[in-house]
Amino acid sequence: MPVSVVIITGMSGSGMSSALKVFEDLGYFAIDNLPVQLIPTFVHLCDESGEISRTAFVVDVRSREFLGAFPQIYDALTGKDADVMVLFLEADDEVLLCRYSETRRPHPLPDQNVIEAIRHEREMLSEIRELADITIDTSEHTVHTLREAIKNRFAEKSTGQEMNVTISSFGFRHGLPRELDMTFDVRFLPNPHFVPALRTLTGRDTEVIKYLQSESEVEETISRFVDLLEYLLPRFQREGKSYLTVGVGCTGGRHRSVMVAEALSDRLNESGYETKVVHRDVEKDEKRYKG
Repeated sequence: MPVSVVIITGMSGSGMSSALKVFEDLGYFAIDNLPVQLIPTFVHLCDESGEISRTAFVVDVRSREFLGAFPQIYDALTGKDADVMVLFLEADDEVLLCRYSETRRPHPLPDQNVIEAIRHEREMLSEIRELADITIDTSEHTVHTLREAIKNRFAEKSTGQEMNVTISSFGFRHGLPRELDMTFDVRFLPNPHFVPALRTLTGRDTEVIKYLQSESEVEETISRFVDLLEYLLPRFQREGKSYLTVGVGCTGGRHRSVMVAEALSDRLNESGYETKVVHRDVEKDEKRYKG
């Protein structure tokens, strides 16, 4: 059985070190900044010994020979029948600039200001980005949500289903999440925000759930969404898609979208699909509501 190799690369400051820790937790033999020329040798030794079946590397512009050597190294790995996956992490220029300002760490490209270094690095990595099997924009990710995104894609599945489904609630007020495959808008449903006793609660609280369940159109909406997903998921699987991210949005991302996302997850689980729920915006207005 070929060695599974994940090469993590991308923009400096996009979360590559955090991603590598997730792979280590998933049981991969994780190595940061190994000279790129040594990767095929290491993979060959893993294959010969039979003791390491999965390995993950971070390679980036800290390794000065990385850019020129990477395409040849990639060809060498695939030529050895290794199961190679390239994961590219990126983020918006403004987000990367903010991260560098917060951490006060220098950019690995010297002799230029940070924003110039970021733009230069993006140009340098453009060809390598084209080789990526998976690209994750971490602009809106925390360490925790990035961990979930990687686990959704790379964790060994515990069921026979090949489709991994993430249901992500969000508020349109805070912008549309990245990386959604499809979106359900539930702003037409009755809004608990306008019920004073419910305003400070969330769609995970019993009172809000009961309030929404008492409205017939909520149940009908959930049922129709489930019917659509149960129709679509096998067809996505047939085309080889192993994961799907479904967004459920309301105005603030605190009540309706949260309740509906949880309900969709529960019902898809009952149908045998492996689902995970992410509530991106559920806590964003908590201080305003309770302060």
